[in-house]
Amino acid sequence: MIISDKYEAVIGLEVHAQLLTNSKAYSSDENIYGATPNTKTSPITLGHPGTLPVSNSKVIEYAVKMGIAVGSKIRERNEYARKNYFYADLPKGYQITQDTTPICNGGFIEIKDENGKEKQIEITRIHMEEDAGKSIHDLDPFNTLVDLNRAGVPLIEIVSEPEIRSSEEAYRYIQEVRKLIRYIGICDGNMEEGSLRCDANVSVRIKGADKFGTKVEVKNMNSSSNVKKAIEFEIKRQIQLIEKGEEIIHETRSFNAANGGTISMRHKEEANDYRYFPEPDLQPVIITQEYIEKIRKTLPLLPKELFIKFTKEFKLSDYDANILIEEKEIALYFLEVTQHNKNYKTAANIVNGAIKSYLNEFAIHISDFTISPKRIASLIILIDEGKVSNSVATSKIFTEMINSGDSPEDIAKNNNWIQDSNTDSLSEFVKQAIAKYPKKVEEYKSGKKGLIGLFMGEVMKLSLGKADPKLANQLVKEELEK
Repeated sequence: MIISDKYEAVIGLEVHAQLLTNSKAYSSDENIYGATPNTKTSPITLGHPGTLPVSNSKVIEYAVKMGIAVGSKIRERNEYARKNYFYADLPKGYQITQDTTPICNGGFIEIKDENGKEKQIEITRIHMEEDAGKSIHDLDPFNTLVDLNRAGVPLIEIVSEPEIRSSEEAYRYIQEVRKLIRYIGICDGNMEEGSLRCDANVSVRIKGADKFGTKVEVKNMNSSSNVKKAIEFEIKRQIQLIEKGEEIIHETRSFNAANGGTISMRHKEEANDYRYFPEPDLQPVIITQEYIEKIRKTLPLLPKELFIKFTKEFKLSDYDANILIEEKEIALYFLEVTQHNKNYKTAANIVNGAIKSYLNEFAIHISDFTISPKRIASLIILIDEGKVSNSVATSKIFTEMINSGDSPEDIAKNNNWIQDSNTDSLSEFVKQAIAKYPKKVEEYKSGKKGLIGLFMGEVMKLSLGKADPKLANQLVKEELEK
């Protein structure tokens, strides 16, 4: 028996998303990544005596946006709490967070399971809090350095139910969360910079068992792929311990990207006592239904909505639609192309093919792409009208459009790329091509239909590549069937 077939994993994820506000959660300090260490702090962030925090209204707005996007119930009365603990990079000795009144409850993130079926991962809660500073251990061989710029940066924490059953599902969940927060514009999702972080709670149990196994928390994963690797390692480690008859310890472990393993950080023999109590310096925030509806109207079409639009209305394949919705800006560019041309399939092919290849090759964002959606629509018209072949349009003309402000049709004419759709001239080329290979004609008529490619190649050569492929193919077939 394969050991892994005997067990199943039970995984819950806690995703922390830094919010794209101009200032911090409870002070006017600038919220910016990469500044000189300890230059974006103030007495309020540091919790000096006599200072008072003030709620950042953008943080509330962004938390509500996320709640609406995942279908959560938005709480009306929101209270803040102090989470007390000592750590070197926590200057106040506590974090301002939410304890018993998270701003959002319920909702779900939809993923595909390992069998390709849709699966909803329920959300337990989403709450607002502030980030701690950052301890740096690898710059000085003798000392830990502390940068407090990150202290007070606003976060939302998205806590899932323990409904994830594999590392692949966890990977897909994080990718969906990342896509969603970027679509609604509340976080840039850069895990490498720490603006999106994930802790995984992992346990294993015999398949079919009701009781959960001993949970282990894994931290310090700075990419979706590392989350996947850490969970895979932890599942295997826990199964091996069980099979040996050894005890799994309730602990926090750290992921080591160098070897793909996890190492123990601290044991959790007893629950942490953070001494939560209501934040005395901040009044509760009341969120009205009117406010929620106002925020709802500002949301763009979400990935799931765009997927339905692209597959149901535009009749695109699931594959094409999924590639288009990976990035909000790409999806919006495609939508603008379709405002000028209704050939959705060709538009998708160009955006997913030529355009994305160009952007990737030159590391350019779509916002800096020089060809407007309207000009791409004009290029599609040339293909639709049979004036140029798809290959000429998406390679030669597309390349010239990047460097020229001329219309696609003018580029095609100036370079003599307009294809020949004249039946009389093409018929002559077809006759010449067939006459060149009399034996192949007999083989074709004997059933080797694949030989039509040979004759088509000769026609394209005779026409200097300007023959309309669709018309030429039709004429070749007609001539061979005589």
